[in-house]
Amino acid sequence: MNQVEKWDLFEISMKGPEEGNPFMDVDFSATFKRNESSIDVPGFYDGSGIYKIRFMPSELGVWSYETNSNCSELKALTGKFECIAPSASNHGPVKVSDTYHFAYADGTPYIPFGTTCYVWTHQEDELEELTLQTLKSAPFNKMRMCVFPKRYLYNNNDPALYPFDGSKEEVWDFTRFNPDFFRHLEKRVDDLRNLGIEADIILFHPYDNARWGFDKMGMDVNVRYLRYLTARLSAYRNVWWSMANEYDLMENLSLEDWDTILKTVAGNDPYDHLRSIHNCRQFYDHNHPLITHASVQHHDPRYIFEWKTQYNKPIVVDECSYEGNIGLMWGNITEQEMTRRFWDGFLSGGYVGHGETYLHPDEILWWSKGGELHGKSPDRIAFLKDIIESIPGEYRERISFPPQWEYFPCLGKEGEYYLVYLGIYRPAVKQLDLMEGKKYKIELIDTWEMTITPLEGTYDHNSIVELPGKQYIALRIQNV
Repeated sequence: MNQVEKWDLFEISMKGPEEGNPFMDVDFSATFKRNESSIDVPGFYDGSGIYKIRFMPSELGVWSYETNSNCSELKALTGKFECIAPSASNHGPVKVSDTYHFAYADGTPYIPFGTTCYVWTHQEDELEELTLQTLKSAPFNKMRMCVFPKRYLYNNNDPALYPFDGSKEEVWDFTRFNPDFFRHLEKRVDDLRNLGIEADIILFHPYDNARWGFDKMGMDVNVRYLRYLTARLSAYRNVWWSMANEYDLMENLSLEDWDTILKTVAGNDPYDHLRSIHNCRQFYDHNHPLITHASVQHHDPRYIFEWKTQYNKPIVVDECSYEGNIGLMWGNITEQEMTRRFWDGFLSGGYVGHGETYLHPDEILWWSKGGELHGKSPDRIAFLKDIIESIPGEYRERISFPPQWEYFPCLGKEGEYYLVYLGIYRPAVKQLDLMEGKKYKIELIDTWEMTITPLEGTYDHNSIVELPGKQYIALRIQNV
């Protein structure tokens, strides 16, 4: 009997009809059962007469399955497999935890430190492999990435593969998918999984610029594409679904269409992966019941505390602008500013994503094509990541600090633990004004130089603390 780890991928592959159009003509699925659990899983046509179903088991023990189809060759086929304990690196898919945060299915906390490489899977193999090599030593554990290719500034190359039969010079056959395209995509999703990186998959985007027409396919094609994609990818435990990048720039899709898109994805994903939708200028209504977390584009992550109250969900500022030097406002903030926005966002009780847009002679910008990182913020983000991951879980909520500190974001618990960020401000002295009757130890954190310096002695609630009078300083204050 085949054995598959819990939260890993079990695949059924079988021969079926090739004649006609199997993408349109053949319905194929399977029902998986284990004790009282019963899960219906859609299948897909993989070309050359091959039909597949992928299943991610979430319970240990023996599972049985039976196929369902309108084709006699694929109907009522049965089998079994055993789900065994997961390996040490397999914590399962990520879910929302404690309202504003995330955890893996086994309960291990997951703290997203994301980055963006929109079309890294549409490049030459050598460049894609370089991107993966770069990620091995980078601090990022989430990657925002598009399904469709992109035509935009510094994105002028055509990909080798397209999602549909046909060509851009002629007419796409939107009734026939190109399995080679999707095999390549899922290989890269699997590569990210092996690195411990979540694949935040962007289903639609507006940056086609009449090159291919994938942004204006019509809702019947959109729904068919979503069903096919979710059938292929849902069983990968590291998948997140982002309905769109900058949804509000896709003027051909209405709010009702986005509602249909959300319902289609949720209805065809048996594992209820995380779902979001990303804005340019106008926020989507993240109170929508099928939105699991707010994916935000905004230059000031300090608003996270306000958005948490508004949406009562995790807030991820996936785009806070990009570290770089291109000629567009959103793509030329300094490495210091990128680092500052990370500290502001995380200490406001949410999460922030990275991006990089440094000019390159071959137009290989990390934000679009991947490759290598050239900026200085990733090392500082890694430093922050170590500090955030060291905070006890109960201290990871933003707290209100005394009035004289009100402009500084802070995580912690009153009287017990404070991690406060001074950011662009540079006081030389500060009065603590903390809970009375306690003694505190203080560490001075230079978030740019990446140093942690314990201050001598202990402090009471009203002590005056001498500070270096420089920017990008944080204080870690703990009760002793």
